[in-house]
Amino acid sequence: MPFVNIKITKEHKPATPEQKQQLIEGATKLLQDVLGKNPQTTIVVIDEVETDNWGIGAKSVSEIRKKDTL
Repeated sequence: MPFVNIKITKEHKPATPEQKQQLIEGATKLLQDVLGKNPQTTIVVIDEVETDNWGIGAKSVSEIRKKDTL
């Protein structure tokens, strides 16, 4: 039983339910096509993480984005 955890940053303009459905379908199909996994037993979880809680290069994404808008 495959388990896929997709983590994305929670944005001011969040991912829509339709976009999330596309991610779920796409990840499920990829596992089916590449590894022959049963889509009925494939679990996909999407976690939206606040940008303050996501760091890259010792800085939070919030800080990185503040600098990008200056």
